[in-house]
Amino acid sequence: MRIDLHSHSSDSDGTQPPADVVRRARERGLDVLALTDHDTVAGHRAAIEALPAGLTFVPGMELSCRRAGQSIHLLAYLFDPLEPDLAAECVRIREARELRGQETVERLVELGVPVTWEQVSAVAAGSPVGRPHIAQAMVAAGVIAAPELAFTPEWIGTGGRAYVSRYALDPESAVRLVRAAGGVPVLAHPKAAKRGTVVPDEWIAELARAGLFGIEADHQDHEAPARAHVRRLAGELGLAVTGSSDDHGELTGHRLGCETTAPEVYERLVAEATGATPVTSPHSGF
Repeated sequence: MRIDLHSHSSDSDGTQPPADVVRRARERGLDVLALTDHDTVAGHRAAIEALPAGLTFVPGMELSCRRAGQSIHLLAYLFDPLEPDLAAECVRIREARELRGQETVERLVELGVPVTWEQVSAVAAGSPVGRPHIAQAMVAAGVIAAPELAFTPEWIGTGGRAYVSRYALDPESAVRLVRAAGGVPVLAHPKAAKRGTVVPDEWIAELARAGLFGIEADHQDHEAPARAHVRRLAGELGLAVTGSSDDHGELTGHRLGCETTAPEVYERLVAEATGATPVTSPHSGF
């Protein structure tokens, strides 16, 4: 089994609709795919309706968290999307993202960047506006040559001239919310130094005590030493180790399946969930 537990669609900051994501996953030889859009489950229905034969769909989400000014991402799987407390927090986060996007555009304009909120909204095409959409608008305006160049101190990278902070959950609270909704929480890319998001080991230990299931070790933003460190830490804390592509379509080079999770870890994850179950196409065989 080839299992990818971290992907994004155009319902957050990916470039392809959910239906295209699941079709492409099967074309890439995946057996299991989790759609983990940021703070939303809006794409799940379309993904399930388009689910190709041979692919099992895992409902998921990537929750935006922050501690001590540092951004932390928590993957949540197989939770009840209607659980009131978790659903309310997701609404609050999405509303804060919209306000952040507007303020970011205002700061860019003050810096002389010729972009408008209307242009950014057009790039988002109805999805909640995120920084990747702003980056794409900056490329279209000729300010930068590629979207990744926006995520620097010069522009909208963390602490940058046009960077705007926003509301996010404390990660320990997020872990407890996911568990209360019957879901299974996994810490995403915790040692991604190139992103400037290295989660301290002591914080990860606290999350483990709060109910964290696992840590994403095999990720394109983790160098070999980081992967080895995460594995050692997971062993010490009794956490599972996952691997995922974190695919965003064109933004990440269509990399579905470039990193995968072991079948035995996937089986443990499914066994722990009580909020939802994987959705299997009629001819999947699993």
